[in-house]
Amino acid sequence: MKLSEELIWRGFSAKTTIKNPEDLDNRENKQFYWGADPSADSLTIGNLAALMMCACFVRHGYKPYLLVGGATGQIGDPKENGERDLKTLDEVEHNKSCIKSQVEKIINSDQTVLLDNLDWFKDMNYLSFLREIGKTFSMTQLLDRQFVQNRIGEGGSGISYAEFSYTLIQGYDFLHLYRKYGISLQLCGADQYGNCASGIHLIRRLENAEADIWSTPLVIDPVTGRKFGKSEGNAVWLASTDNGSGNFTTIFDFYQFWLNQPDSSVEYLLKIYTLYDKPTIDQILKDHETAPEKRLAQKALAKGATEVVHGKDSAEKIEKLTERLFGKDLAFSENDIKEFAELLPTAPLGVNIVDDLVTTGLAVSKSEARKLIKSGAISLNGEKVSDETLTVNLPALLKRGKNKFAIID
Repeated sequence: MKLSEELIWRGFSAKTTIKNPEDLDNRENKQFYWGADPSADSLTIGNLAALMMCACFVRHGYKPYLLVGGATGQIGDPKENGERDLKTLDEVEHNKSCIKSQVEKIINSDQTVLLDNLDWFKDMNYLSFLREIGKTFSMTQLLDRQFVQNRIGEGGSGISYAEFSYTLIQGYDFLHLYRKYGISLQLCGADQYGNCASGIHLIRRLENAEADIWSTPLVIDPVTGRKFGKSEGNAVWLASTDNGSGNFTTIFDFYQFWLNQPDSSVEYLLKIYTLYDKPTIDQILKDHETAPEKRLAQKALAKGATEVVHGKDSAEKIEKLTERLFGKDLAFSENDIKEFAELLPTAPLGVNIVDDLVTTGLAVSKSEARKLIKSGAISLNGEKVSDETLTVNLPALLKRGKNKFAIID
């Protein structure tokens, strides 16, 4: 497949300035930039969809410039329904570091250039910015933006000058990268198209040159109908361990998320979130159709998406773990427990089981833990637990209900 063909086949095609997608195949300037703000210490699978689009460009010979917004992250991309809480500068620094490591892992290219817009904004003179950038935008043009209309219209929450100015700051990023690196293509999610258009406006006005945007649709959760993202309250995080913020999804839960997708969505998600090529996906879907009860497509999706984010070794381990956990044999050896402890929440030995349930997140409170034990929802190595005073002194598998697990080790 050519790049244009693969983008369309995988569903990475939404609003764009490029009239003919085939122009991407023969573009002389084969480089692009994509940016993310450090609003949390982990990206989500919503961000991952855009990164998978970036990876598609990289496979077809494009050089990636990946920007983590140390400057824009201090303001916050305007939401549709209200002001963002400002992050402290320490939070922004911490989040930047975490996100950079995730981006590098997914866009695995020796040509990747990592950027931080704080590098060119930290010494920016405010009056100079207003004279060069502010004077090129009319208020009418900015007030027409949909997010502004939502915020200042009837019943809107209003918008601060800082968030109102966000689009100028992001637009300047594109102008700066055009001037310094000659980048004339920005990739983004469809919700960022308006902010990206500010960069095109600046490049046209100040450099008398043309630039382009290629966007990908927002991925919609097939169950809830909401987009995949942290603002929707249904985030699946790329981080697998907690940095203290709670913004993480264990590798086990990550794998299970994909494994539990409905048949109606699995083809759509396979194309976006895995690196399988068209013949491979066609064969997966054909095999699945022959025996849908085996959920072969969901298993392929879960393994493929987990490989992208957590690596092949973790994907193979979690595949093996899942087969064991949902099989009939729950007699695990100590070696099994040690291996599984890398992939599941853990609690220490010698602690009351009520505390174990809270520590591992299988219960949100001690009172909930006691209710779960009383209702027979908790088991230890396949045996129901009825005694809330139990202390576990040997490595064991802790289970809540049908599909929530942890290790006591």
